[in-house]
Amino acid sequence: MLLKRIGLVFLLLVALGPRVVAQTETPLWKTQPVPPPLPKADKSGFAPVNQINLYYAVFNQNGKDPVILLHGGFVSSDEWGFEVPLLSKTHQVIVVDSRGHGRSTLGSAPLSYQLLSSDVLALMDYLNIKKASIVGWSDGGIIGMILSAKYPPRIDKLFTFGANYNLAGYKNEAGDPEAGKRFMANAEANYRKVSATPDSFAQLKTALGKMYSSEPNLNPAELKTIKAPTVIACGQYEQFIKAEHFRELAALIPAAKLVVIPNVSHGGPLQDPISFHEAVAGLLDTAK
Repeated sequence: MLLKRIGLVFLLLVALGPRVVAQTETPLWKTQPVPPPLPKADKSGFAPVNQINLYYAVFNQNGKDPVILLHGGFVSSDEWGFEVPLLSKTHQVIVVDSRGHGRSTLGSAPLSYQLLSSDVLALMDYLNIKKASIVGWSDGGIIGMILSAKYPPRIDKLFTFGANYNLAGYKNEAGDPEAGKRFMANAEANYRKVSATPDSFAQLKTALGKMYSSEPNLNPAELKTIKAPTVIACGQYEQFIKAEHFRELAALIPAAKLVVIPNVSHGGPLQDPISFHEAVAGLLDTAK
């Protein structure tokens, strides 16, 4: 295990290249690290699905066991800059910009998790992927749960991080407003950099706000039908979702495993990419 971890650290340093990570007194779980750029994709483009153009990129195209990485709200697939170099060593990896996020177009239909899930399923058809594992962060994890429940033959394994299944999972107390402002500023800067409609971030915020007012609202009975081997992961210092909600979710999905990554919050995949990848690999590289 120690040699494997040393190898992961080396791969991460290679991915970072000349970047220098500054030392800080701020606790790790309060930081908002910037991921390195994604490596060059073997294939990328736009899939015409559900009346929009959905951006995707494929890494290690000839690799085994496809894995689709799904990001959270307001950001883009660029958030996977730490994970892609590690995971693509052993798997074919597909990243997606969700509808209206990053490079993908928004369309005219109201946002819903069901619609976002149907976009991913349509992308799988477009890329001729019969079955894939899902690694979903926040909104991406919710999408992964819907796909696993509604389309079980298409999903191999499911890993969610920081994902709730209903509105009751949210904490009542307000988060850190300054941290929220920094997050949104960074998200908008990335959006302006990659989107074909750089001035439309406010439109995305409005569309997501309407969706978040009533969703997610997954049916516990549906969650109980999920057959894919599943990990429900969260950070030790998750700031938005109750710890008991993750325990409840792991209990609802048959044979799901709960993994709590120490010293990180909702931004865990960026705050401690090595521990996050080890948790992902612990699921994906284990035989059923």
